[in-house]
Amino acid sequence: MLKAKYIFVTGGVSSSLGKGIISASLAKLLQARGFSVTIQKLDPYINVDPGTLNPYEHGECYVTEDGAETDLDLGHYERFLNVPTSQANNITTGRIYQSVIEKERRGDYLGQTVQVIPHITDEIKYRIKLLGNTGQFDFVITEIGGTVGDIESLPYIEAVRQMKWELGASCLVIHLTLVPFLAAAGELKTKPTQHSVKTLLESGVQPDIIVCRTERHLSQSLREKISLFCNVSPSSVIESIDAETIYEVPLLMRDEKLDLEVLKKVSIPAEREPDLKRWEEFLYKLKHPASEVSIGLVGKYIELRDAYKSIVESFIHAGAANDCKVNIVRIHSESIDESTVGSRLQNLDGILVAPGFESRGIEGKIIAIQYARERNIPFLGICLGMQCAVIEFARNVLKMVNAHSTEMDKRTPYPVIDIMEAQKKISGMGGTMRLGSYPCQIVKETLTHSIYGKVQITERHRHRYEFNNKYLQDFEAKGLMASGINMKDNLVEIMELQGHPWFIGIQFHPEYKSTVACPHPLFVGFVGAAKKSRGSSSAI
Repeated sequence: MLKAKYIFVTGGVSSSLGKGIISASLAKLLQARGFSVTIQKLDPYINVDPGTLNPYEHGECYVTEDGAETDLDLGHYERFLNVPTSQANNITTGRIYQSVIEKERRGDYLGQTVQVIPHITDEIKYRIKLLGNTGQFDFVITEIGGTVGDIESLPYIEAVRQMKWELGASCLVIHLTLVPFLAAAGELKTKPTQHSVKTLLESGVQPDIIVCRTERHLSQSLREKISLFCNVSPSSVIESIDAETIYEVPLLMRDEKLDLEVLKKVSIPAEREPDLKRWEEFLYKLKHPASEVSIGLVGKYIELRDAYKSIVESFIHAGAANDCKVNIVRIHSESIDESTVGSRLQNLDGILVAPGFESRGIEGKIIAIQYARERNIPFLGICLGMQCAVIEFARNVLKMVNAHSTEMDKRTPYPVIDIMEAQKKISGMGGTMRLGSYPCQIVKETLTHSIYGKVQITERHRHRYEFNNKYLQDFEAKGLMASGINMKDNLVEIMELQGHPWFIGIQFHPEYKSTVACPHPLFVGFVGAAKKSRGSSSAI
């Protein structure tokens, strides 16, 4: 193909309808037909990126290989496509306005009055086309956050209108909307969809395809009604019925012929059927596990569904790889103390202590780790979870009373976790942590080496604090060894406990790299250890 085709996915009626999953599913289908595809997210909020947003506001902050702090939907894109995203795949209103204002200050506009049209919309179009202009992709799918009619989304919708006018058949719009079922009336209602499309039309954008999120199947008469009122052909009305798992959606969209409809709209022949054999094998294992394990997820954002999204999805991938269902038991770290730890953590086959920041719930995490260490329960600590494992070991094995991280206690007599040297002079919060992919060298003949099967790896990071090497000799003398090190900066990346069945703490975030096609080896190994632990318990 000579140039990229641009597909925009907008939403109406309600947020959280699943634009990201529809975008990822369409991308997966096109990829399975042999096309190269990438997906980007346009977020209407004025934050430059979600890096400084509270998880209660925005859920998980996802980190890319090049260190961009991005929307959690980029995690879905990578998990479905097994293709890394980058800074260019997530654009916010904050970044758009920041760029335009910087250009104005430099005099790039030669004294013009800077306005939403054309300057803001030109910047949006420039960012949208960046990926397409690389020549790497046949399709660039762009998801627009929020819903049509939102004040924040208007510049993006206007940019879409302009691109449709400029690119013609190389550009199309998919509109995701809701067809609710009213129990009192006993029927599905299309009026919200009609009004949503009307709002989009008021901005000058005619959707080419309408995807209807619904809990009941659409009848042919309802499809024809939506077709008539919304100016699309009946074949362009696509049903997206509620699914048991997001990984079913590509197959549902294949059955609805969404990818065929897209290819028809952009005048590209469908020369081959989508090859989804591996995807179907994964889905079969997911839905027909041979065994199951219970793993405790200990954190302080447990009540938030999206706060640990990538960890939850990584367990799904690792579970399928082990022919095993992973039952995640969410445990708020603030609910754990010396009197409750036994009742909260009993009957678990593994314990994962989640990443996070600051002191809330920290003592509960430390107590949970002690429980896992002393009872030989498989343990995985991620980022702050690894740091808590270090603190627990220092206090209870090395007898360093009041050992802590200087993040929580600046006056601790034993700062076993301390701020990174490169972070000491940084004052701003946004985009200033150790971010993105860094190399790590693994020590041979360790548990970690047996898991990865190699000595050189790269993993993604998001942190300011690190293991204090001043104490490394003390730790290793008692069996908690550094099995992975960043040789360039001499940073401890992985700690593992010798003599324990499976006890690993990692400074990086393996959950950011786990995909359907390539489950992360640490999660695969952890679930395998939990499975073995359950088998051992059953035999007793």
